[in-house]
Amino acid sequence: MRFSFLLSLLLTVQLLSSQTRPNIIFIMADDHAAQAVGCYGSRINQTPNLDRIAQNGMLFSHAYCTNSICSPVRAVNITGKMSQINGVLDNMFPFDGSQPTAPKYLQAAGYQTAMIGKWHLKSDPTGFDFWKILIDQGEYYNPRFIENGENITTEGYATALITDYALDWLQQRDPNQPFFMMLHHKAPHRNWMPDLPYLHLYDSVSIPEPFTLFDDYKSRSDAARQQEMSLEKDMNLQYDLKLWQDTMPGQHPWMAQWMEHRFETMTPTQREAFKAAYQAENEVFMANPPTGKELVRWKYQRYIKDYLRCIASVDDNVGRVLDYLKETGLDSNTIVVYTSDQGFFLGEHGWFDKRFMYEESYRQPLLVQWPGHIPANSRNDALVVNLDFAPTFMDMAGLEVPSDMQGASLKPILLSNQTPSDWRQETYYHYFEYPGIHAVKRHYGVRTQRYKLIHFYFDIDAWELYDLDEDPEELRNVYENPGYQAVRSEMHRKLDSLQIVYQDLPEDFEGALEPATLQHIAFANPCLLKFPPEKPVTGQPLTDGLYQLYSIYNAGIRDGYVAFRKQPLEAVVKLGHWHTVRNIGVHCMQSPESWIYYPEDIRVLVSKRGKRYKEIGKMAAQPDAIPKPGHQWFRLQTRPRKIRYVKVIANSRAAIPEHQAGAGQRAWLFCDEISVE
Repeated sequence: MRFSFLLSLLLTVQLLSSQTRPNIIFIMADDHAAQAVGCYGSRINQTPNLDRIAQNGMLFSHAYCTNSICSPVRAVNITGKMSQINGVLDNMFPFDGSQPTAPKYLQAAGYQTAMIGKWHLKSDPTGFDFWKILIDQGEYYNPRFIENGENITTEGYATALITDYALDWLQQRDPNQPFFMMLHHKAPHRNWMPDLPYLHLYDSVSIPEPFTLFDDYKSRSDAARQQEMSLEKDMNLQYDLKLWQDTMPGQHPWMAQWMEHRFETMTPTQREAFKAAYQAENEVFMANPPTGKELVRWKYQRYIKDYLRCIASVDDNVGRVLDYLKETGLDSNTIVVYTSDQGFFLGEHGWFDKRFMYEESYRQPLLVQWPGHIPANSRNDALVVNLDFAPTFMDMAGLEVPSDMQGASLKPILLSNQTPSDWRQETYYHYFEYPGIHAVKRHYGVRTQRYKLIHFYFDIDAWELYDLDEDPEELRNVYENPGYQAVRSEMHRKLDSLQIVYQDLPEDFEGALEPATLQHIAFANPCLLKFPPEKPVTGQPLTDGLYQLYSIYNAGIRDGYVAFRKQPLEAVVKLGHWHTVRNIGVHCMQSPESWIYYPEDIRVLVSKRGKRYKEIGKMAAQPDAIPKPGHQWFRLQTRPRKIRYVKVIANSRAAIPEHQAGAGQRAWLFCDEISVE
């Protein structure tokens, strides 16, 4: 952590000693799309308490994220730096808590700081006097928390509990010092389990379908067609939609196990009420299961109602916080910010989840109130991004914004509703998590008020250009349209310029992604990895020894995996000195829904001098009848051999089995460690 700012902070605190510095509450939901907020013109629900923030302050109509996925957004929010700068490229990268953050600066300046709710940065929070966070994604019912390092489990519903803890902290804090509190909800994240009082909300209502529910992606690239986030193909009837019968046609038994695990964390009373709420409709479905478009429509209604039920709980609990501030008189000197970590697809284009730079996923709600300072009922159309949050918190607190923060303070906009003449005219985006769950290709792009340019890359090379005035649903890719060639050239120029500004070189991410904090423990010897383009990559990409469990819906996915598809994994571990070797292992991951399978086979070769290699054995995976997500060591025991070099060659499956996602395609191979014993 840098401490060069302490002297200036002390001076700032002295200058502000005669003033009342504002409190700040930063409320963030998870996956709350702007199109499901009443004051943003929602056609599908009402959010009266969130609307109160807009009525008392400002609504930003063009707020965007820099990387539409949970962990990276959270890292950007507190550092004010892009993903490639702060080190969190995707959900598999742990956050380095030693770096400067807005909470640390505020804490050093005399603010009481607290982090309550979903943290999801895979390292302990730093810069907070108090923290109480969900473990990983967290559970909806009876969730596990870590409070300042101690694990606890509390009976109740996550959204209400997080609010309870926040209000408790507000009541116990020192009233003579300003505070900064991050209040982060789990809801409405997948798998959308509503609280008991909301289970029957919308029972008698048919939610309007999005215009693009049956989008055919006609003019778009393969990125739109090859994703795995469609309501029709990828939304699971058991885990996502609460049809938990083990015999569901076309479903995997382990999905029922995931749902059963959720039930196991509930009390008998909770479980009975929850199951009863869905049972009658489930019986109707099972008696005459819909097919084709009618099945998609059924899925949409079940999904969107549960999603909106979770939001209703968030809205009510935000209301509890607003009421507390009003009742205690804190509201007049407390800035309240409401946002989401990113947007979400609510059936648009036939999808759920996020990740794409398309508007529904890219755009996020942003509401800010500070009575008496921010004009009530104001609306601003400036292009703002989550990079701006950290600078804004600091500027509103009267602190100098560090020059290495890449965002801009929203303070001049908030206090006057006037956009500065030098405000940004375009936003930049870069999504990295591929290959991975939902199979959204890596891509980057630029957006102006009217146009958007996107480049999909890695195992694809495709460009898309949209005229958002003429085509707000982004259905017509005009990249090759002769009438848009001048626009295309200008957008390319803007893109190139922004990549320089944000220090983002896409060619650096055309290979496997490796967390920067990997610690090498396999004899502390380097690994030489052959990976396209055909040149060696030195370092420790496979001998990382990183064993922090990272689960996506209990799939058992671990950190540090390196991906291969069209070429085999070929790696050489240089032991340095002569070692007697008896056991060689390769650690791999399997996630069928993302086309990731255990290797077809693994060859092990050894050498004394690193020139001639002798094959000493071959390991072949025994495929499951129904492939399950998980992770596994493949180990070869051999007679004791004195060697200095070990080579491993692992081949991915040439064809994914029938009835699996991506059937017939070549599978991905994910490996994260080679052990030599």
